[in-house]
Amino acid sequence: MSNQAHEHHDAHDMTNSHLLVHPFDYYEPATIDEAVNLLAEQDLRSAVLAGGTFLLVQMKMERMAPDRLVNVAGLTELSGIEAMEDGLDVGAMTTIWDLRNRAAVQADYSALADACAAFGSTQIQLTGTIGGNVCNGSPASDTVPALVALGAEVVLVGPDRQRRMPIERFLVGPGETAIDEGELLARIRVPKPAPGAGSAFVKVSRVRADLAKASAAASIVRDGDRIVDCRLTFGAVGPTVMRAGAAEEMMVGERFSSQLALAAGQEASEQVSPIDDVRSSARYRRQVVKALCHDVLQAAWERAGEEGGEAAPSPAPAETLGSGGGAKTGIASSPLSVGIGETQPITLTVNGVERRLHVGPTELLINVLRDRLNLTGTKYGCGIGECGACTIHVDGVPRLSCLTLAVTADGREVTTVEGLEGQNGELDPLQEAFIEKAAFQCGYCTPGMLMMTKRLLAENPAPDEDDVRDYLKGNRCRCTGFAAIVRAVQSCVEE
Repeated sequence: MSNQAHEHHDAHDMTNSHLLVHPFDYYEPATIDEAVNLLAEQDLRSAVLAGGTFLLVQMKMERMAPDRLVNVAGLTELSGIEAMEDGLDVGAMTTIWDLRNRAAVQADYSALADACAAFGSTQIQLTGTIGGNVCNGSPASDTVPALVALGAEVVLVGPDRQRRMPIERFLVGPGETAIDEGELLARIRVPKPAPGAGSAFVKVSRVRADLAKASAAASIVRDGDRIVDCRLTFGAVGPTVMRAGAAEEMMVGERFSSQLALAAGQEASEQVSPIDDVRSSARYRRQVVKALCHDVLQAAWERAGEEGGEAAPSPAPAETLGSGGGAKTGIASSPLSVGIGETQPITLTVNGVERRLHVGPTELLINVLRDRLNLTGTKYGCGIGECGACTIHVDGVPRLSCLTLAVTADGREVTTVEGLEGQNGELDPLQEAFIEKAAFQCGYCTPGMLMMTKRLLAENPAPDEDDVRDYLKGNRCRCTGFAAIVRAVQSCVEE
């Protein structure tokens, strides 16, 4: 991944989040070398497109205006999770969902699994990548505090070199990283935990699918009742994700206790430098750091006490679900270029019917479905991936169509809410359940709810209430709340 997504200083006060206003060239490189060479060209401002859940939002809000998007989703070398003798090797294109549900991550890198589970909505987890989250440079990132606590390194590839650096040195300031022009974040390496190690991540936010007001991650190595080593990090309470060095020092060599964890929290609260913003006040953040510090240290300590060190959280019910995060993962056999003002022929299989169209670089999949294929069941909502009303399936995986470029869907199978009806036009049993249990009022958000729930039930035929609420946490309903929706889903389970 790269942080070459440049700011656009001529942004309007009002934006239309249903459109990408600024024109750009679109590239799909066939190799990492080709991607790096494109990024290194000085004549154009380039940005890396991975999951797109951050970049496309920034472009829609006219905060960034790259001249060129370089889509690296098809580069298989940038994907994958491998447990090695010396630790974990993670490709930058690996999705948050894949990390969250990988057994090796849950077993030995619990803080990272916790952070991925707390990361935004299910749709964002399925699409967003670890590399994109790291390269955003956000102090409120969920995965970065965990990676810093675990001692991770980034592997950067440039036109004429490859280099590694600790992830805490990679962070420079709000939205800034140490990546150079023309470099690409290729992989993240997390060292193997020491014997007796345990880790955890916790955060507090306004709602479940939201950025952190404040977050904390900890990694502890214990020997009996004593702390051998401790790394303690905090997010959203400073210009970058920060380590609390003084709090770490007061833990090492001591017998663990709740009182010691509280004292460390008091020390950490004096080290952080929070700000007032739309999500929280600086005063609240400083106070909540104390509680977060206590809780994350307690959780890491208890996990370190489990036999074999890190204790795995309970597996998520949808562990077998493929992420589908990349646009064409694994099939970028030849480069693709679509310039400003040009169109590219694509073929979609939509609700079982093959459709051929010509699309430009800036066209969004939601607009193609609604305006050109007249499939208006997919709804416009926020336009920035927060409401879930535009959720469809791409190759069977839930996807936010408002954050999907149409050109990236070439060769894919797309299912919209219209595709749920039977051959004779009968409603899907899930739709019948929503009607019977009055799981809607105005119905505007219902198509997105149905598409998410359909996938949930396919992966987990017997979800409990917590499963349903967690899976649908990215779908907003302004009318009903979730009680009737949960009842509708569970009635399908019972039947």
